[in-house]
Amino acid sequence: MAALGPRLRRALWVALAGLCVAAVALLAVVLARAYSTKPSPAPAAGVWAGKGARRLEAAFSPQERRELKEALKGAIRLQTVSFAPDDQNTTALAEFEPYIRKVFPAVFSASFIQHEVIGEYSHLFTIQGSDPQLQPYMLLAHIDVVPASPPGWDVDDPFSAEERDGFIYGRGTLDNKNSVMGILQALEFLLRRNYRPRRSFFIGLGHDEEVGGQKGAVKIAAKLEARGVQLSFLLDEGMFILDGVITGLKKPAAIIAVTEKGAVTADLSVMMAPGHSSAPPKRTSIGILSEALSRLEQQPMPNLFGKGPEIMMFEHLAPDFSFPLNIVMANLWLFAPIVSRILEQTPSTNAIVRTTTAITMFHAGVKSNVIPPSANATVNFRIHPAQTVDQVLEIVDKTIDDKRVKIDAASAFDPLPVSPWDNETFGPQVFRQTILDVFPDVGSVAPGICIGNTDSRHFNNLTNAIYRFNPVVFKPDDMPRFHGLNERISVESFEKQVEFLFQLIQNSDIDLSPEPHVNFHEL
Repeated sequence: MAALGPRLRRALWVALAGLCVAAVALLAVVLARAYSTKPSPAPAAGVWAGKGARRLEAAFSPQERRELKEALKGAIRLQTVSFAPDDQNTTALAEFEPYIRKVFPAVFSASFIQHEVIGEYSHLFTIQGSDPQLQPYMLLAHIDVVPASPPGWDVDDPFSAEERDGFIYGRGTLDNKNSVMGILQALEFLLRRNYRPRRSFFIGLGHDEEVGGQKGAVKIAAKLEARGVQLSFLLDEGMFILDGVITGLKKPAAIIAVTEKGAVTADLSVMMAPGHSSAPPKRTSIGILSEALSRLEQQPMPNLFGKGPEIMMFEHLAPDFSFPLNIVMANLWLFAPIVSRILEQTPSTNAIVRTTTAITMFHAGVKSNVIPPSANATVNFRIHPAQTVDQVLEIVDKTIDDKRVKIDAASAFDPLPVSPWDNETFGPQVFRQTILDVFPDVGSVAPGICIGNTDSRHFNNLTNAIYRFNPVVFKPDDMPRFHGLNERISVESFEKQVEFLFQLIQNSDIDLSPEPHVNFHEL
């Protein structure tokens, strides 16, 4: 035994030394990744092409700023509410066309702009560029809004467009009449400055996005597809410039969604024989269905952080995080399990890492002293990009594990394909440059996931480059305003949105060039 003592000690010292070396090496790798990672690069090489081409600065006059503000207010006052696919305020939708004709006269009088009404209330504008060799793009938005009622709002009428403390209040100020009016306003101002785009583009304004888009966006997409149109990119509503929303970020970050979650609406039902409440069974239909719903809430879908494009967002943002989060985010290969658990803690970030489960409707009972013959509930799942509808329904069935509960998928679609995001893809280059032109305080431009659904999903046959971004600064208290109380946009933010679209149309006229040394605005 004495002879083995020195050998054991030497072995232990060697093992300890090996562990120290490994720890130092691991620390070196972690630090190297953290401090060698750079923010998203500036757009790749390009030139402002075309003889005599000139770039117009926005420099909106006081009169133009008043005009754009009043134009948005007028649109908000039109109550274009969608309650259901077959229940919309068609009177207000019909009033929208004469309204935009009145406030955007240059758009409707330009010889190179064609306007069409699609599906009775949606609008398609075709802006013919001066260079037919350039592949067109598309800007998308929607006219309709979800219902709103006064109780709980800080203003008396959610459709009054009341201006208070620098904000315009009203349903549609963020979702999504700001984009509708912003796109048309930017084009109007460019036309008044005698600007003729080189690259053709389309503007699609759907009237039923909030109830699926079947009568609006679907028909617009079909019309363009029938004409053989292929787009260089499509830009719709989606993510925002997040300021103070992501803990630890030193600067605002522009998040452009490269995909959106899928969805499935499941109808759950239980049928039983009715009877008198004086002799109830052990479990009523209400009790059985309630237990099933409780299991769905208590056993959420699996955490899939790192298996979808959400990890790209944090990797792009890593350099702008404060210490020590910059080290963590630059080394998600090591820290992903910890980060994923933290993201689970709040509803807005939990939606990034998994398929979410929302019990939205429950119906049961006919009389206080009658055993309910049936109970029905609706559950809405928003599907993470790493899952499919079939996989979600399989998990639902296993979680409920009760044959008395019937599960029917009322409507469903898989997550959308991930759009390209690299230094060579045209759309992201244009977006980065335009964001830097208009929002110089932004620290990073990063790809992300849209946790809601948009009309853009209907345009997959026209392009694989679909992006979702609403160029508005979004603060922590803005999330509950969506489809909720006190939806609003600051006058300054709307001016910036118009400026962004004003510059984006011009930046989209850039021809990409193979020369690598043209100077561009850098992050």
